[in-house]
Amino acid sequence: MNSRKYWLGQVGDFEIKQLRVFATVVQCGGFSAAETELNITRSTISIHIANLEARLNLKLCHRGRSGFSLTEEGRIIYESAKNLFGSLEEFRATVNNLNATLSGDLRLIFSDTVSGDSRLGLSDLISEVSERAPDVYITVDVASMAEIEQMVINEEAEVGFVPRHHNIDGLNYLHLFTDTCRVYCHRSHPLFDIPDEEISDAMIDSYPFIQAGLKPHQGAASMIANKELRATAYYYETRLALIRSGRYLGFLPEYYVASETEAGELRPLKPQLNCYDLDLCAIVRKSSRANKARDLFINLLQEKMTRLHEGDANH
Repeated sequence: MNSRKYWLGQVGDFEIKQLRVFATVVQCGGFSAAETELNITRSTISIHIANLEARLNLKLCHRGRSGFSLTEEGRIIYESAKNLFGSLEEFRATVNNLNATLSGDLRLIFSDTVSGDSRLGLSDLISEVSERAPDVYITVDVASMAEIEQMVINEEAEVGFVPRHHNIDGLNYLHLFTDTCRVYCHRSHPLFDIPDEEISDAMIDSYPFIQAGLKPHQGAASMIANKELRATAYYYETRLALIRSGRYLGFLPEYYVASETEAGELRPLKPQLNCYDLDLCAIVRKSSRANKARDLFINLLQEKMTRLHEGDANH
């Protein structure tokens, strides 16, 4: 770094704007790629970067025929800028949540079929949130378990819904309900018409089996150790499609396939032995910025789950 003494004075809106331009260029990998993202010309981008370098008294990047690359100082400034933007966003969210009118963002991210699960009653929860806080902007999406965990940790989503395969220190887990997962086959599979007492573990292990494509739940790990793993399907919907082909066996939650089991389309094989329990949880970041919309949603969700479990206990 430059050894000459230099002190940066007050940082204002203009410097923040230049830092945002710089960060976008880094994320896009160069000036040309950033033109569309920033909706300004390459020459204007170049002026912003040059002015920022002059303001900071640092060389941030190399650009030219050899391509775009960051200097060591540029990498440090980029990381610091990202921290600055995060702090500004946290400040904005805090101010929004201090307002008398409950507003802001509520981003919900779901694993697999959870959003449509009648036990969760997402539509009713959304309706109540919307009635109490009509100014809240709600985003609902679906992703894999690993993506959901990362999004909640990075505060790209307020609440995630995942099967509890493991625990992550930075997350709080709210238990929703527990599903029993069993090995299923379709009515067109060779094992479908064979009585359970005539089916051995070796017979089940000899047929193509579906794995989920992630580290197995501890309850399933030993059960799939000897299976003939011949397909991967993380989502229940795609796993079910493979089982319906009549060529594969695979684990699915009993609740998810109850209607097809009752209709005789699917059958669990040796259900008392080939099974494990899987908890479904809502996750939130342990230390996160203030968000009244998230807190409202979580409170409503907890109330609903309490009623659900009390109802189960009374039956």
